[in-house]
Amino acid sequence: MEKIELTPIATVSNDRNHLGDDHWGEVISQIRLREDLSAALFQGLETFSHVEVIFVFHRLPADKKIPNIRHPRNNSKWPKLGLLAQRSAHHPNPIGLSTARIIGVDGKVLTVRGLDAVNGSPVLDIKPVFREFFPQDSHQPNWVSELLKNYWDRDDNPGSA
Repeated sequence: MEKIELTPIATVSNDRNHLGDDHWGEVISQIRLREDLSAALFQGLETFSHVEVIFVFHRLPADKKIPNIRHPRNNSKWPKLGLLAQRSAHHPNPIGLSTARIIGVDGKVLTVRGLDAVNGSPVLDIKPVFREFFPQDSHQPNWVSELLKNYWDRDDNPGSA
């Protein structure tokens, strides 16, 4: 398969510099469009409650080898799964997808809450959330709820990793 080149449209700016897995719920991020892009791209976005943000896990070491099958977060209490059955940053392509609440739009800056991308993350695309795109009959294994128990909690120790 041929290589695909993408140019980020924006950059994430927030105070989240550590790569810890949990406590993303109260993180406020500003998504700043590139200089050469128009603020008009954001027009109408403020009429939605949420956006989906596609970004790059830019701080992962390129040479880090992750097995194709592992326990989520290396927790042996959870089943061994292929990486594509996990929401891990360590996929073959280091791309993140996150849904965040829109706080506001000001010119070329979109402010959101709950984006689980660290400061400096390159943004590839932003899409408004349409309820009709989410299946009403979705389900997941019980271990996912256990894994994500603290994911959206407030971080009382922001220096932790």
